[in-house]
Amino acid sequence: MNYKNNNFYIEKVKAENLIKKYGSPIYCYSNRRLVENIKNFTNYFKSFDPLVCFSVKSNYNSSILKIIKNNGLGADVVSDGELKKALSIGFKPSKIVYSGVGKKFHELKFAIKKNIFLINVESESELNNIEKIAKNLKKKIDIGLRLNPNIDAKTNSKISTGRTQDKFGLNDSDILKILKKFLHSRYIHIKCLSVHIGSQITQNKPYEKVLTAINKILSKSKYQFDYIDLGGGMGINYNKDNKKLNYLKLSKSIYDFSKKNNCKIIFEPGRSIVGDTAVLLTKVIYVKNNQNKKFIIIDAGMNDLIRPALYNAKHDIIPLKKNLSKNSISHDFVGPICETSDRFLKTKKYQKINEGDNLAIKDVGAYGIVLSSNYNLRPRPIELIIDNLKVKKISAKQSLNDII
Repeated sequence: MNYKNNNFYIEKVKAENLIKKYGSPIYCYSNRRLVENIKNFTNYFKSFDPLVCFSVKSNYNSSILKIIKNNGLGADVVSDGELKKALSIGFKPSKIVYSGVGKKFHELKFAIKKNIFLINVESESELNNIEKIAKNLKKKIDIGLRLNPNIDAKTNSKISTGRTQDKFGLNDSDILKILKKFLHSRYIHIKCLSVHIGSQITQNKPYEKVLTAINKILSKSKYQFDYIDLGGGMGINYNKDNKKLNYLKLSKSIYDFSKKNNCKIIFEPGRSIVGDTAVLLTKVIYVKNNQNKKFIIIDAGMNDLIRPALYNAKHDIIPLKKNLSKNSISHDFVGPICETSDRFLKTKKYQKINEGDNLAIKDVGAYGIVLSSNYNLRPRPIELIIDNLKVKKISAKQSLNDII
């Protein structure tokens, strides 16, 4: 995705032509970027060949999932719906990991009957339910125990999952108690120790702390786990501030850890695979002057992309056609929703914007369309994937009449 002759292109397709044909807003994905991201991620860690399970919650468009599956990844799911979607796409049950704090009895039973690779357990009560199902089915079930290591990933409190005040996982003493209780179980095989401390992590230190915490558990328990599930959370550079993980350093640390503990590794990336593969194309409806500020009112709203309103996330917004003008007053890019929080970005310098101009909100491939809604009774936008010169519709824009 880049500029040619001051016009923004997605692969070899001029973005403005997409708005002319399909209207706006539009989610547009790059097939090439998606495939490159998968290859880059797996290449970073090829020294120990982990099982990589894509986090389906970050984007569950069927066409996107098929590309991910066809490039060798498994699936990390956190709901009955995501599990059924992954199976329908063709992900092998032997490459599916099921996490989540609130799996119902019938959901666990379905997962067990489908012989998925691993169920990550987050409470002793959940494990008791699994044992009941296993007894009835006369099966031995592979499970993982999710550790809450009380580590703050120092990202955003709303996407932090590894602190004691967060609802996820089991503490050290609970892990040790469960290992002892189920050590000789006829129905439960504790195969994995799992940990996931949050999302949008752009520093190596939190992962180093995680490895230290896991080493302590392994030392205390003297238990041999076949797998260590290190979750995901690898961040992307939304704001172009050069904060990014040192993947080579991370790979070396995890390689040493896996050799020392004679275990295999599982990863569950989402954002790092799909985050920068998409833009949200949008049109300027009005330019509203207010003292020393311009409100740029666009036709994409928080119902289309809620991350800025929900997480105070910042996504760069770029013009689809560059011009040479400069404006030094504040520009506030906002949507049409009847909420003050329906705002996307503030910037002090921007080119001259006119009503009817087209823009792109960047890096919306993860937690974009999946968090969209019909708030203010607005239809969800269309999704397109671009492959070289080919444009494919991968979900239709909702019909307002159907919603009404």
